[in-house]
Amino acid sequence: MSPTGYYDKFNNSGDKIIVSARGANAGYVNRISTPYWAGNSCYSIGIKNSLILNWLYVYYFLKGNEKKLIGSQQKGSIPSVSKKQIENTLIPIPPLDVQAEIVRILDTFTELTAELTAELTARKKQYEYYREELLSFEEGEVEHLPMGEIGIFQRGKRFVKNDMISEGFPCIHYGEMYTYYNIWATESKSFLSADLVEIKKLRIAEKNDVVIVAAGETIEDIGMGTAWLGDEGVVFHDACFTFRSKLNSKYVAYFTRTKQFHDQIKKHISSGKISAIHANGLSKVVIPIPSIEEQERIVGILDKFDMLVNSISEGLPKEIELRQKQYEYYRDRLLSFPSLSEL
Repeated sequence: MSPTGYYDKFNNSGDKIIVSARGANAGYVNRISTPYWAGNSCYSIGIKNSLILNWLYVYYFLKGNEKKLIGSQQKGSIPSVSKKQIENTLIPIPPLDVQAEIVRILDTFTELTAELTAELTARKKQYEYYREELLSFEEGEVEHLPMGEIGIFQRGKRFVKNDMISEGFPCIHYGEMYTYYNIWATESKSFLSADLVEIKKLRIAEKNDVVIVAAGETIEDIGMGTAWLGDEGVVFHDACFTFRSKLNSKYVAYFTRTKQFHDQIKKHISSGKISAIHANGLSKVVIPIPSIEEQERIVGILDKFDMLVNSISEGLPKEIELRQKQYEYYRDRLLSFPSLSEL
């Protein structure tokens, strides 16, 4: 929960717990240490007696019950969590020194995750900087040519989400280009029946083709490419193009994520409810063409950055995921106390 804005007055002192009252995130729990102005879309929870309860202990307890609160949303045109639902939440009250120790331990985990997240943000900026630098060349330093002169664009054919199954012939739906695929892929997330591929004469990307998404809700969404490196071909959606050339396919995929690429395609994108670009527009994009050896060197450097900032099996995202799971495990263990009937 982030501030929706800033105001020169406040109606709550700091050291409070905030619970979202309405909307899709009703039940979301956060904390704030400084004075703030609270609107009617959230509940502010303070502690009546600090000799009995540590407010941060209460925060961590409610944070641990966040999923339960969100799951108990009152449904309607706007989901909500009532004040009574929060007031009826039972909380175990161990001695203050125990509460303080629990807070200390959980604060340590929270700070570690925050540090890793900050490092990830910094590394992403560093990655973006080097990607732009490595893929930028002065005129005359290397050849620059329109992509349409050095490769072939082919548009996919239409299939719908309901056609997709859990196994069969690999396929890429254009929506998955935003949510699942990155620089390169060897396996698909989704599949189609081989019969459907044959009946509809769907188009197939081969190894080393670059699949480029050509439609999206915003101009910024369009143009990202994924190098297909699978030994088996993959069907691609009609809101995508493949680009086939003699260039290193990962070099091309990295290029489609640069500012210079997106600055060039903007003028060729038709805007509307769904923005789109056609092969003619993509063909006019000028790409720098260093030697194959230089392309491979650039890809090698960028692969290391990409692994560090995007890999869910290694790198910082994996480290953050592990620390978050560790925090949640200890939070649940530390905040679990036997009821009086169990003693």
